[in-house]
Amino acid sequence: MTGSIEGVRTRVIRVPLSRPWGPDVRDLGVVEVEITRDDGATGHGFSWTPSIGATAVDALLRDDLAPWLIGRAAVPELWQGAWEHIHEAGGGGITTIALAGVDLALWDLGLRERGLSLARALGRRHESLPAYGSGVNLHYPLEELVAQAARWRDAGYGGVKIKVGKPDLAEDVDRVAAVRETIGPGIRLMIDANQRWDLDRAVMSVHALEKFDLVWIEEPLRSDDTRGYRVLRSAVDVPVALGENVHTVHRFRDLIDAEAIDVLQPNVVRVGGITPFLAIAELARESGLGLAPHLLPELSAQLAFAMPEETWVEDVEDARFTPLGVLAAPSGVDIVAGRAVGGDAPGIGIRFA
Repeated sequence: MTGSIEGVRTRVIRVPLSRPWGPDVRDLGVVEVEITRDDGATGHGFSWTPSIGATAVDALLRDDLAPWLIGRAAVPELWQGAWEHIHEAGGGGITTIALAGVDLALWDLGLRERGLSLARALGRRHESLPAYGSGVNLHYPLEELVAQAARWRDAGYGGVKIKVGKPDLAEDVDRVAAVRETIGPGIRLMIDANQRWDLDRAVMSVHALEKFDLVWIEEPLRSDDTRGYRVLRSAVDVPVALGENVHTVHRFRDLIDAEAIDVLQPNVVRVGGITPFLAIAELARESGLGLAPHLLPELSAQLAFAMPEETWVEDVEDARFTPLGVLAAPSGVDIVAGRAVGGDAPGIGIRFA
């Protein structure tokens, strides 16, 4: 059944992190979005931002998106029109993050009405997928970093990802060496610089670290620096991963056309929801490049279950919604023995308490 949107309700939620991501990142900002159809049916979505911008996202939803949405068909296909409506505020970033809450709520409404999970509706191809342990750990002392890597190894994860970008490159080398020694040669190792380097430092650092058999170097430069990524990719042998701070299918296409990227890492919320995420995944497939959804495993795993390729799921330690205790009910997605499983709850499976 297709009806029209009668109401849009939002709520800002601060989610305390059990393990802070740094001195200035001790909680996550979530904007819950509830869309009500004219027959009373509801859908639940959310927007997400780690530390900055939750109230701005909420204001954009309330002041600019909600009035435009009222009376329109309650279907995800309105995404393009909604994006065009708020594009003057920016093609991506706060606009696409806000749009994600709407898109997820509309998908949730339609899926629950049909009694389907997201993965089943998209054509589930995998009952489980490999996960990799990930952590926001650049501030950890070496002993704590090694202990974290050992936890992932012992829990059966087939891959781990750690942060790099210390002021002294020698310290990065020591930390990556210690983690590689801890996890052994059979576990995949990725590193993430979180946009900390300029081009010269990135080239030097990757050359110093490539001996540790790296699967990828993630976001070594500012995500906007397409030219820098093109030059870097031609100068190093380690695959370049990028995308958690890339917000539109158009920007991903620009990076591909510039031959600046090997692995696309869209964050389903930052790109605007399920609708644009699927377009980006198809773009990766058409280009023969890797796809590695960023964060939010309760949602990303459901999308990955429907991908033709075996897609690894990122599990940031102490950052899943269910263990943080903020959901009204478990999402149904879990990580067991290093593999993502579950994901059969009707709708998107995420509703906040």
